Amino acid sequence: MTDAELLAFHRDLVATPSVSGDEAAIASFVQGLLGDKGVAVRRFHDNVWAVLGSEGPILCLNSHLDTVPPAPGWTLPPWVPTACEGRLHGLGSNDAKASVAAMTAAFLRLKAAGGLPGARLAIALVAFEETGGAGAEILAPELARLGLKPSGAVIGEPTGLDVCVAQKGLLMLELREAGTACHAAHGRALGAVNALRALARDLVAIETVDLGPEHPVLGPVTLEPTTAQGGTARNVIPAAATCTLDVRSNPGESHDALVIRLRAAIAGELVVYSDHLVPCDVDPADPLVQAALGARPGAVAFGSRAVSDWVYFRDVPSIKAGPGRTERSHTPDEYVLESEVLDGARFYEALARRWAAGAAGQGRAP
Repeated sequence: MTDAELLAFHRDLVATPSVSGDEAAIASFVQGLLGDKGVAVRRFHDNVWAVLGSEGPILCLNSHLDTVPPAPGWTLPPWVPTACEGRLHGLGSNDAKASVAAMTAAFLRLKAAGGLPGARLAIALVAFEETGGAGAEILAPELARLGLKPSGAVIGEPTGLDVCVAQKGLLMLELREAGTACHAAHGRALGAVNALRALARDLVAIETVDLGPEHPVLGPVTLEPTTAQGGTARNVIPAAATCTLDVRSNPGESHDALVIRLRAAIAGELVVYSDHLVPCDVDPADPLVQAALGARPGAVAFGSRAVSDWVYFRDVPSIKAGPGRTERSHTPDEYVLESEVLDGARFYEALARRWAAGAAGQGRAP
């Protein structure tokens, strides 16, 4: 795949709507392109994958085909790729179709060059990353079932091609309080419990909970109340009040342990909505990290507060790295520099070669 073909492919990806949950068309498009290039491509639901090579440890290039819906404020048509001064505007152009295009180009270029000596390369382009569902969460165990569990994974997200070596987890909770409904004029005299006051007391109480030590890359665990509801009328003591809590966790602190600590500090009920997006990290000295840094002179290792499909590859050494910038994700008139897409393909190709050379030198999977 030439640079010109890569940029054309990226534009075609952007021109194919793929809001999360509606990825069938883009999965068929990618599957068809890989098949036309002679790749033995497979599909599992709307996840497209292939493996280059027949023996040796597997490095998996993973990114997602889906996007969020267009945010308010777009001035350009979201699904019409618009080029302007080296930028390519369009929904998903940055997050994460730049990574999809660059990974696909790297895979095809390595195929044309005869593959990776002593190693295999997998590509896994998945659905449902933005909303959760039948994406990497089901594809990763399917690959393992087929005997194709990777020895390392690269998660394609916009990082400016810097190398993410740690990623926070996401724990979603709801704090629920019960009160006594009655006329507001009589609440004090009747000793009615005001659910909003109970909620306020518990929100203050959780500010003092020890959420564990800081991570050297990710910093402290954070807890933020994000939405609250309570009350039915201006003159009625509220019988119920709720608040959503967004907890960004660190490696080394289990979600169960955090929930236990929070429950011990409050009087209300704490309900766990989602706890499966656990934090991830990799040893900075791991051969995969070193291959990535060697493939991109000047790149830095960093930690990310945003979750990704890394969580489904957390049992093998993995990193998150890709073209584009996370600050542009989910924004009106989203864009990526076309030069970033080209750099991304070269980065993934060089990374895979370095990783394979290290695997061959060790005589085993890194």
